[in-house]
Amino acid sequence: MDWFAPIDAYCERTGPEYWSEPVNAVTNLAFLIAALIMAARLRGPGMAMGRALAAVLFVIGIGSWLFHTHANGLTSMMDVLPIVGFILLYVFAATRDYFGARPWVAGLVTVAFLPYAAATVPLFAMVPGLGSSASYAPLPLLIFVYALLLRHRSPATARGLAIGAGILVVSLTFRTLDRPLCDAFPLGTHPMWHILNAVMLGWMIEVWRRHRIHSAAPGQK
Repeated sequence: MDWFAPIDAYCERTGPEYWSEPVNAVTNLAFLIAALIMAARLRGPGMAMGRALAAVLFVIGIGSWLFHTHANGLTSMMDVLPIVGFILLYVFAATRDYFGARPWVAGLVTVAFLPYAAATVPLFAMVPGLGSSASYAPLPLLIFVYALLLRHRSPATARGLAIGAGILVVSLTFRTLDRPLCDAFPLGTHPMWHILNAVMLGWMIEVWRRHRIHSAAPGQK
């Protein structure tokens, strides 16, 4: 594999040049802004996991910027790996803190995400028109499952997760429509994937923060 071969994956890109995806590149600032906002809200004791999530969110913005400017196999990995890191870290935090699981149990659930994704991505890939967005489709499903399981134990957290999953579904819709609508809308819809994804990831951290504060309140578990 040639790690430096140019990749043309999005409607906006017109060539291999650095600024061939200017809007896709600049909208990655949304990830940095969301990360900084959440970092400011995660001060105080007991918020280390939230700060780690905010840090990874910041790295997601950098990785995506690199991919939408340099656009090759190497920067594609820099784009994907922080996203995977965020997912795994959040699954661990959600399992441990929302369900009160022991860390080793949360760790096993986190590892189990990998075969879950491997099993479900091919199923979503069979959906007509979903394309490469199939690789992300298991995520809103998993978030909805967590919300369903928490609806009695922690209704506010369940609602927050359901909202996050809903935002992700809309975000994935924009990602999926980027190529099909390219002729009618040459800018593409991928920038909305960045903006809505930044909102969603920041919101998911906020859901964790609120749950953590509520759980630590007197009279709460």
